Amino acid sequence: MDPRSEVMLRQAQLFDGKLLLAGLPADDLLGQLPQASGWSWHAGEQQRLQRRFAGRCSFGVDAPAGNFEAAVLFLPKSRELTEYLLQTLAARLAGRPLYLVGEKRAGVERAARQLAAFGHARKLDSARHCQLWQVQVEQTPAHPELSALAERFQLELADGPLQVVSLPGVFSHGRLDRGSALLLEHLDDLPATGRLLDFGCGAGVLGATLKRRYPQSELFLLDVDAFALESSRLTLAANGLEATLIAGDGIDAAPFELSAIVSNPPFHHGVHTSYEASEALLERAARHLAAGGELRLVANAFLRYPPLIETHLGHCQTLAEADGFRIYRAVHQP
Repeated sequence: MDPRSEVMLRQAQLFDGKLLLAGLPADDLLGQLPQASGWSWHAGEQQRLQRRFAGRCSFGVDAPAGNFEAAVLFLPKSRELTEYLLQTLAARLAGRPLYLVGEKRAGVERAARQLAAFGHARKLDSARHCQLWQVQVEQTPAHPELSALAERFQLELADGPLQVVSLPGVFSHGRLDRGSALLLEHLDDLPATGRLLDFGCGAGVLGATLKRRYPQSELFLLDVDAFALESSRLTLAANGLEATLIAGDGIDAAPFELSAIVSNPPFHHGVHTSYEASEALLERAARHLAAGGELRLVANAFLRYPPLIETHLGHCQTLAEADGFRIYRAVHQP
């Protein structure tokens, strides 16, 4: 059981009604709270919950419909996303309780100050390096418009300006990260047609650039996060581009017979560092690439990715190195 869920269950008498659990972990909490429903924006966790508790957990950037007696927000990493989620939940809970639970190291005490916008917040419990807070929603906010919270900026690229729309909680929110900036400079000589995949698409910068540069390609953008996929959708629309968006937990959700996989692969899950998705990409990319298909990615220079690429895909070429990042290229030769 996730320690945040354990802290909640220490106060189980508060959570026996019709409850919405927002950002819940994929543990047995729904089994312990049979009247509760879940809302997840993490595709992998939602899929695991769906297998165990069919129909009780929704996926997306919008809260599910329903008249809930209370809601619990499991603290996300981003302060901006926390603000959006708290307002979204509080807008539907006039006169009812809203709870916040999170790890101390994730900043739950700091985030609890954001509850003051809705009423008097109080700490109910502290255990397992987590805290549980409650506020009775006395000052009901208007329902926030997610698109109004987007950061919009323009990238000046060699083939013209690219409009980027970044939503709260998305990697490198409101700016271009150094790794992606380096990879953008090394997207030449990819297949002009066929199926291209932007793995871990974030705000869709790489995917939109690929589609504009290789317009005859069939483009797929894959991410585990619903807010990232919505950002990518908005970025594509802002540039008059089209692609297929895929919500999936890792490379296993990708199509097959790809001409190329391009990625600035993720290495965080919440506040925790995890290279699981990146390493799975390197280990299983060959299954999704057509013969002669290419993997091209950017990674921190200290990561020992070349041996993994050599083992599972073939010769690993370093195309560039700068600012602590490297661009790797490997071609699938079955």
